[in-house]
Amino acid sequence: MSLPPRVCLIDDDASARSALERVLVGEGYDVTSHADGKSGLAAALAEDFDCVLTDLRMPEVSGLALIDTLRQELPNLPVVLMTAHGTTETAIEATRRGAFDYLLKPFEMEELIPVLARAAAAGRRGRERVAIGVEPVQDLALVGQSRVMQAVYKEIGRVAEKPVSILILGETGTGKELVARALWQHGDRKGRAFVAFNCAAIPANLLESELFGHERGAFTGAEQRRIGRFEQADQGTLFLDEIGDLALETQAKLLRVLQERVISRVGGRESIAVDVRVIAATHCDLPALVAKGAFREDLWYRLNVVVIRIPPLRERPEDIPALVSYFVARHGADLGGVAAVQPAALRVLAAQPWPGNVRQLENVVKRMLLLAHGYAITGEVAQQSLTQGPLAAPESASSQSLQAICAEALTQARREPGLGAISSVFGAVERELLAQAHAATTGNITQMARLLGWSRLTVREKLKFYGLRPDLGSDPNPGDRERV
Repeated sequence: MSLPPRVCLIDDDASARSALERVLVGEGYDVTSHADGKSGLAAALAEDFDCVLTDLRMPEVSGLALIDTLRQELPNLPVVLMTAHGTTETAIEATRRGAFDYLLKPFEMEELIPVLARAAAAGRRGRERVAIGVEPVQDLALVGQSRVMQAVYKEIGRVAEKPVSILILGETGTGKELVARALWQHGDRKGRAFVAFNCAAIPANLLESELFGHERGAFTGAEQRRIGRFEQADQGTLFLDEIGDLALETQAKLLRVLQERVISRVGGRESIAVDVRVIAATHCDLPALVAKGAFREDLWYRLNVVVIRIPPLRERPEDIPALVSYFVARHGADLGGVAAVQPAALRVLAAQPWPGNVRQLENVVKRMLLLAHGYAITGEVAQQSLTQGPLAAPESASSQSLQAICAEALTQARREPGLGAISSVFGAVERELLAQAHAATTGNITQMARLLGWSRLTVREKLKFYGLRPDLGSDPNPGDRERV
């Protein structure tokens, strides 16, 4: 079971600090709070936190001074800044110095929670090591001892410290970012920032601003200067995922940066020197895109210095048992219990083509854990996880007697041998409990977790699995909102 994200909360306003701590603990965070910047900075340097949430104006050590120190000592620890004294200059300065994000008081908790979730996730990824080639305990790992994966590990070791651009090729879901992080962690820039950017996730008209930054007034909506990913990664590593999706115009500007090591912000005239190691990745056939004129040939040659190809899962089925074991250990405690996986289940999984690769396998393992309810994962459970959607439970278990539910489950199991009666009954009862808890709390996940004795994460996963909460992104009820 993964530990809850750790937050170092620093605010000299006692009432605001108390309100924040109460809400964040309710959201599942492990919070350590401090009333001044000096003690907060000391704690952030001495302990392992996933992110820091700090006020701007504090005695002795201000929020900006804290960012300066942490950026130098712990460049991968995200800092989210809060202030009631916001100005354009302050926002620019905080971003320039490396703040992960900036919030102006008073703010709704609905504004803070997603920002803090992103910061904690980024901090955890930056702090955790990618275990290579072993059955790991870390949340981030390249798992597998097959010959093709051994070749990947050797290539990582061969080029990690070499000052060359690297292109990672692999289908979606094969773990390209994990390989990029392993290259960074085993390279000579491991003490510097690692910035990951998905080129396919940003609209084309915003890509240039995201990569190179922009000046205030550069375009409509540019109300303040923005520091781009290249500046954020200065002295460190920038991972450009799905680089094949870049527009040709942006490709030309990227090529210039790779050649000249300078950038210009959108709307700016200043040339800014950057020292960044670029690791790119794509699932596309770049030579085919070059032939069609959709990808620049000169950029292709620039990136194609060292190529690491990640094999799809269908080319390494011998790694499936280790991957399943890893995912069961990683997710079991949150999704019904760490269950034993029977050989028949592994045989079912090994026979699949896995078009979604390791990511698809991870999702199937999650479904198996939900279906198994802590019992052994059988071949039938594995088959059901692959071929069926959420369990077809009766509309309402409360409308039937327990005896009738069991009888119906046994009848259904006789008709469909792959569907176990235990799973059907547990699914019906579990769904009804969730539905009633949802109604009793008007959908408040924190209160549901207390009633059911589950973690908030488990409640969210179960609601999503049974289709009871389509709006999982908007958990808090209006009555639960607090202002800080």
